[in-house]
Order: sequence, then C-alpha cells, then structure tokens
Amino acid sequence: MTPTQSPRTVHRFTMRFSSTPRGARLARRLCGHRLDAWGVPYGSDTHDVVTLVASELCANAVRHGHVAGRDFHLLLTADPVTGTVRIEVSDTRGERLPRLSAGVPEDGDGGRGLLLVEALADRWGWSPRSSGGPGKTVWAQCTAPGLN
Repeated sequence: MTPTQSPRTVHRFTMRFSSTPRGARLARRLCGHRLDAWGVPYGSDTHDVVTLVASELCANAVRHGHVAGRDFHLLLTADPVTGTVRIEVSDTRGERLPRLSAGVPEDGDGGRGLLLVEALADRWGWSPRSSGGPGKTVWAQCTAPGLN
C-alpha cells in the first residue's frame, strides 16, 4: 500500500428516485446490481436478504412517506472490513414515523414490511433526515460476507 492509498474502501451508492412504485422497483434493481458488483452475487442468501430489506424500505418511503413532487433518497454503503451493508432511505414526510404493527391489517394489504426488516436485518431504526430538510431516514444494517 502506498501512502496515497486508503487502507480500506467503503463502497457507496446514492441516488434519488421518484416516490412511485416504479421508483421503488428501480431502486431495488440498482441495489441488487451494486451488491453483485461489490462481491455479493445474485442468488446468494446475502444478496436476497439485503435486496429484500432495501425493497421494503423503499416501498415504505413510497407508501407512507410520499409527498407530492418530492423524491425519496437511497444511500447504500458496504464496508468489506466489517462485512456489513447499510441501507438508508430518506423521505420528506417526518410526521409518519415507522413502527412495527402488532399484526396484519384486516384488509390483508400491507403491514408486513417492517416485520420483514426486523426479522432479516441485524439492526434497523430511524432518525430525523440528516440533510436538514423535512422528513426522516429509515435505515437497516445487514451482515454481508464476501464483499470486495
């Protein structure tokens, strides 16, 4: 290693997406692509878990954090040294905070997203949006062996 090289490379992918189901699908696909490029191959258990967690967080941003004319923001980071991937999804609706539901709604529509995140991620939580704008950031952290 030369003096100008970093002792470790933390991978980072960030992008804004339209707050629509189409935007959430695109975010999920790009997360999957990035994970594969970073050494977590398509079809592996880790790839499937991280992609599902990202998908749920993005879908929740669209469904519960949507404000007309405002996008949601995705930040995906992967640290090969610690073997972790962190997914952060920010929306502009700060008054609707994430919470685990006690059960599945009677209409059977929704209510399972955060239960999946809770079951699959090593840790998850939320915080006020760090960009200084209105809203919140919901994050999850997953173990990801094999990162390059």
